[in-house]
Order: sequence, then structure tokens, then C-alpha cells
Amino acid sequence: MVYERDYWIAVLERISRPVLEHLAAGTLLEHLPTAGPRAKYASLEITARVLVGIAPWLELAIEGSEAELRRELAELARKALGVGLDSTSPDRFNFDDGDQPLVDAGFLAHAVLRAPTELAEKLDPSLKARLVEGLIRSRQIRPYFCNWLLFSAVVEAALFRIAGQYDPVRVDYAVRQHEQWYLGDGTYGDGPELHWDYYNSFVIQPMLLDIVDTFASEFSDFQEIRARIVRRAQRYAAVQERLIAPDGSFPSLGRSIAYRFGAFQLLGQMALRDQLPPELKPAQVRTALTAVLKRTMEAPGTFDEQGWLTIGLCGHQPTLGEPYITTASTYLCAAGLLPLGLAPTHEFWSAPPLPFTSQRIWSGCQDVTADRALQEAKQC
Repeated sequence: MVYERDYWIAVLERISRPVLEHLAAGTLLEHLPTAGPRAKYASLEITARVLVGIAPWLELAIEGSEAELRRELAELARKALGVGLDSTSPDRFNFDDGDQPLVDAGFLAHAVLRAPTELAEKLDPSLKARLVEGLIRSRQIRPYFCNWLLFSAVVEAALFRIAGQYDPVRVDYAVRQHEQWYLGDGTYGDGPELHWDYYNSFVIQPMLLDIVDTFASEFSDFQEIRARIVRRAQRYAAVQERLIAPDGSFPSLGRSIAYRFGAFQLLGQMALRDQLPPELKPAQVRTALTAVLKRTMEAPGTFDEQGWLTIGLCGHQPTLGEPYITTASTYLCAAGLLPLGLAPTHEFWSAPPLPFTSQRIWSGCQDVTADRALQEAKQC
């Protein structure tokens, strides 16, 4: 409904505006709460994570007051990129010092795939060249043998989209290795083993989807692989929807839980792609994700007095953050906003509210179809 979309837009603006305005003004690191050895990553880290979530909305053709805000933030994003890609700026992006830049070069590349017009084609040619140069510099970083392979591959996807160049080995290796790491029932290992966390949604499945989409015509077998990846993503989306409790809470499992509602990026992406599993109606997914949004964003202490996100899942809970979690990294929560890339007239937004699965089950008065695993091979 319109009210729910307005709420989502308000969350998007509250998260993104301080980041983009400060970076565009060259004052990001001056104001961002950051210290210690990870401060050198903060500028690219926070910017890439904001853009990867709001990119589909930036790319959306829309009218009315929302369109004015979209145009403003899109222009601000391009100005901010200009500052971040300026090697003389104190807020310049770090693409190659340390290992973390590969991660956020990957998120920035993913944002470009999601908004190729607003975040690539509309860039000044010299700025676009600096973006390409920065992404290429991230190739110096050797990815760890886990989901990091996808950061390397998605960088190549953006280079292919922007400049028509890419390293096929980095792409092919990442996709094929994740085929080897598929464990069944819609879930991939993060490396050779299963981790009980949300990295299938933070990174793995969203990047796999967009990588194989980008290169479907370049690799002869990617069409077949893509069909499997989509089926698995649909199953994982169904699982994610069932993880959301009636009050919008969800299990606090595994690392990086301080990315808050970004844990449901994959569910939102399948809605954005119009590829939700048949048992999920767009309106029930909207209701479920809105509940998560409110549960994670309205807790006291979620923002500090200057308007920056704090570390935590439901308010300020710094002990939930691993050593690599900083103020900047928490902005991956923006990845949960992907459905804003759907027009307000789309069924996701326009259909009347529907209760989501856990609400129906725990109401005690509605019958619900039993959950079923995805089976890709005959079972004994």
C-alpha cells in the first residue's frame, strides 16, 4: 500500500542522505564515527553498501514527489562518486590497500549492475574512467576461498557492463565453485562448509543471480546454470519468508547480524525480479518485510545523535558486532530495500495487505500448506 511504500522511502532517505551529502561535500570521514585500522576502508565501505541497496530505486522511472527525491539522490550519488574517485580527496575510495576493499569494490560493482544508467552511463567520461580504474585495482586482492570469490566475479561483471572488458577466469571460477558448494534445499556453503548465518542472502545468492544474468550470453552453459540458481533462490526466498516471526523479528544467527534487515536481501531481490516462488504472494512478502523493517529500525538506539547507524540488530548492541563490523559496514542494511525498484503500481505495493506465513500459522485459526524441500535429484 502507499503508506508502506512511503515508510520504506523514509527509511531509504534516512539511511542514505547523510552518507551521500557528506561524501559529496568532502566531509564524510570528518563526520562519520570511525577510528582504528579499519578507518581507511570506511569511505568506499559505507558508500558501496548504501548504493547496492538503493540502486534499483535510483534506476526506476517514476513520477510525482518520489521522482523528485529520486532525481535529487541520484545526482547526489554521482557527485559523491566524483569525490570518492578523486585521488586528492580526504574521502577518496581505497580500492587496493588491505583485503577489505575487494568486498566493497564488489558491492559498488553490484550497485552499478543494478543502476547502469544512473551510476554508469550518466557519469562524466573521465569519472567513468576513474571508476573502471578503481575496480581494476581491486584485482590485486586475492579473494578468500569462500563467498569472496563472488566479489571478484561481480567486479568483472561491472567492468563488462561499463567498459566491455572482463577476466572470464574470475567469473567462471566463482560460479563453478559455488556450484560445487551447493548443499541442497536452496542453500550454498560459504566455502566447503555450511555456516548458520545469512550470507546466502547478504552476498551469495544475490550476486550469483546478477552475475549469471550478466554473462548468460558469454558462457555457453550459463543458461542451464542460471535456471538452477533461480530455482534455488526461489526456495531460499520461501525459507526466508518463513523465518520472519509474526512481530517482524527473526533468528539472530551467525556473523554480521548487525547488517539488520539486509539479511533479507534475497527475498527482496526475488520480489524485484518477479520470481517469488508460487506459494508466496507479493503482498504477503511486502507485509513481512515491512514488519522486519519496523522491528529493526524503530528500536531506541538504532541511530546515534548525529543520525548515523549504530552497531546492533535491535537498537545499539555493540557486542553483537564482530571485529570487522564498524559504523560504515552496518549500512549493508540498505540491501533490504531492493523492492523499492518496483513501481508503486506493481502488485507488490498496490495489492491489499496479506498476512505472511508465520502470522497465519501462529494466529491459530488459519490452515497453511506444509513446507517442502527442494529436491534436485531422485532421493532414496
